[in-house]
Amino acid sequence: MSSSAHILIGTAGFSYKDWEGVVYPVGLKKKQHPLQFLAQYFDCCEINTSFYGHIQPKTGKQWCELVAEVNPTFEFTAKLFRGFTHAPGAVIQSTSAATINPSEEDEAKARQGLDSIAQRGKLGALLIQFPISFKNNDENREYLARLIERFREYPLVVEVRHLTWDDPKVLADFAERNVSFCNIDQPLLGRALRATAHATAPVAYVRLHGRNYKEWFQSDNRDDRYNYLYTPQQLEPWKEKIEHLGEKAQKTFAVTNNHYKGKAAVNALELKHMLKGRKVKAPAILVEHYPELRDISDVDE
Repeated sequence: MSSSAHILIGTAGFSYKDWEGVVYPVGLKKKQHPLQFLAQYFDCCEINTSFYGHIQPKTGKQWCELVAEVNPTFEFTAKLFRGFTHAPGAVIQSTSAATINPSEEDEAKARQGLDSIAQRGKLGALLIQFPISFKNNDENREYLARLIERFREYPLVVEVRHLTWDDPKVLADFAERNVSFCNIDQPLLGRALRATAHATAPVAYVRLHGRNYKEWFQSDNRDDRYNYLYTPQQLEPWKEKIEHLGEKAQKTFAVTNNHYKGKAAVNALELKHMLKGRKVKAPAILVEHYPELRDISDVDE
């Protein structure tokens, strides 16, 4: 089996108001759950609502059942609740071991939601995402080590955005702990982590955030930072990195997070086409809004 069979492509999130009429047909919710619609075209979806609030077990069960009906091999990844990774005032307050303060019940609630998906064999990875203010120092490494042990039962991926983490000692430590280093594409501002292709565990992970330099830290609307569409030329180096990871890891997730107006879905389909070397199935309404998909897709009416 080729390495591409172990590469799963998908979007970060599925519930966006600005996807209606762009990714999803107008009125879709009356006929079909958006997640089930998405599972017809992609291999995975990164759950981002779990970052803002815990997954309700009945909801996790429902999601698994919905995707299994249309795509039995579909998998989820999920972001760990922000109480474990971000300072309460992370927008204006630096995040560090000293400022992160999850409540006592957060661990139990997080685990209940994650288990509702993991027990059905659908949780491919748990993403532990830190902001760029979380730097590589003794205190933060110790906190991260403790956090890893708390959620050891899940396949873990750690996303760090500060350049200091791209260090041979860190990578060796991740490999020893069987934890994946998240390879990201982000605006290269200041000491931001550059593009990497590290495989430190059986699961490899890539997240593409877009390159909206102007709005990344300055906009009052958080959606603005994700208003970015990669060109095929910009995706090509990532296609090569993903192939490289696919040869090293047992399973590789590639997730597009540039979600504004469905751009993540466009770039995920383009990546899927590049990796498979053939046309891919695509929603007709998305192709209508992004004609550049016409040559690489079989439109699903």
